[in-house]
Amino acid sequence: MAPTTPLLAVRGSDGTTLLCGPPSCELHPTFQRDSRPGRSFTFSRDGNLFGWCNGHSVSVVKIKDGSLVSSLDLPKTALLDFSPLGGVLVTWQPYSKSQDSPQGEANLQLWEVPSGRLIKALYQKKMESWCPSWSDDEKICVRSVNNELHFYENNDFSSIANKLHMQKVSDFALSPGDQPSKVAVYVPGSKGAPSFVRLYQYPALGGPNAALANKSFFKADRVSMQWNRKASALLVTTSTEVDKTGASYYGEQTLHYLAVNGETAVVQLSKNGPIYDVAWSPSSTEFCVVYGFMPAKATIFNLKCDPLFDFGTGSRNAAYYSPQGHILVLAGFGNLQGQMEVWDVKKYKQVSKPQASDATHFSWCPDGEHIVTATCSPRLRVGNGYKIWHYTGSVLHQWNTSSGFELWEVRWQSFPNGTFPELPIKYQAVPSELGTTQAPPTQAYRPPALRHLPATASSKLHEEEAPQDLRAGPPGGKGPSKAALKNQKKREARKAANQDAKTAPVICSQPKASSDDSENDKKMKNLKKKLKAIEELKEQQESGKVLQKNQLEKIQKEEQLLKELQELQVSQ
Repeated sequence: MAPTTPLLAVRGSDGTTLLCGPPSCELHPTFQRDSRPGRSFTFSRDGNLFGWCNGHSVSVVKIKDGSLVSSLDLPKTALLDFSPLGGVLVTWQPYSKSQDSPQGEANLQLWEVPSGRLIKALYQKKMESWCPSWSDDEKICVRSVNNELHFYENNDFSSIANKLHMQKVSDFALSPGDQPSKVAVYVPGSKGAPSFVRLYQYPALGGPNAALANKSFFKADRVSMQWNRKASALLVTTSTEVDKTGASYYGEQTLHYLAVNGETAVVQLSKNGPIYDVAWSPSSTEFCVVYGFMPAKATIFNLKCDPLFDFGTGSRNAAYYSPQGHILVLAGFGNLQGQMEVWDVKKYKQVSKPQASDATHFSWCPDGEHIVTATCSPRLRVGNGYKIWHYTGSVLHQWNTSSGFELWEVRWQSFPNGTFPELPIKYQAVPSELGTTQAPPTQAYRPPALRHLPATASSKLHEEEAPQDLRAGPPGGKGPSKAALKNQKKREARKAANQDAKTAPVICSQPKASSDDSENDKKMKNLKKKLKAIEELKEQQESGKVLQKNQLEKIQKEEQLLKELQELQVSQ
């Protein structure tokens, strides 16, 4: 039986709505739209339940028929989430004190679904890492309390089953999947000692040899830890608030790799600058890093931290793998123009290059065919709305908020991994009434006085780097990419020219060149430069790039320029 189309939940100042997925994007027939402003919402991991809070109560309904499963009188609730199997609903409200309770109320509450029975009330003052972490089978639950980790087993919160005693545990990440569960812990350095991340396998949390892997480092004010789906390796991005070299106001970042077999490494990046994003492939065998001063580079690495493919440079600061792992989107949101590069990661071939201007949110639909981009408040308070796209660049549905209203969040319905199969990749844009939004070619600014003159290579703001296949092809296998071969030929030609210049006989007494010969040489050099630029434009045209009117006019002048060059060569 084919899986149903994923739903899209929309939350804003005008209420909470559920929409049927693309391409129809109509209101869900059984969900009663809540007109009160929504504070938070979530789907259960299997997609069967939907919960939301609106400042009056917390409600949970079944997606199938819209029937009410549970309703809790919790007007202060700001965040909520389900446990992996959907048996526990977690709610959080801001911590506060009062005269009646000087110690404050237990603001993190765990509720049984569907009975609505309170399982446990806990204290969680900070919003950061507010929700406990469960293993996928719910046999283990972990939360950080006063710089140590508390472990609960089988959803029994009456007693703590285990603790990880370590000085000042600042952050942790529980591995995905079933048993045996692994946990990564981060301890910041102090008094000259380095910071470190260690991997443990539950329940072996103590002893000198208990750690599966250990990585220490000095430059770290904060870290971000990401497990791959198979829980075989962890990526750690360390960041400092200040770059002491003064090269960047983003601070300084480093990417570390840790495997559960004990292997550790620093991922070597080929360009200096910030690390904007790191994303694991769902296959768990490779990861993508977006890094470097703008225009940023993006590179795919294997589990040996060797580069496999370099996407070159571009305006990008984020990477998103499709749920099936067959497509990768490199995007530039925030202070960039919203350009998206859609890549087939098996063939390393670009599929499309649409543009979502002013987008503050991006997420893949679980079917691996559609994406949603949104402009949400408070990041941007004007022009709020969302678009649903096909990955080939076609806009299938667009919705904008009415005047005076704001959009706060959009989210796809969750589904278990493997629900939607991987489909063959299309390269032609799918039909759509709204069309596509292909990004226009960007050009460097040129003063008005120079715009009537032909563009030269020196007018580029940055030297652009082309994509390059970095895989070492086996004998008889696939060799270097076209870009790599082209660059190799250029290097060899340059090397040969330098060699010829060195070996050429030096004539001590030469007649002084006349002013006419010198003038002719300048003209010939200028003509060759123009012809080279035309050759580059023709290559871009052959690759499918749409050229501007002035660029097409340059190509038309090629014959005239060749004739002038020939006349000059004859006259010498």
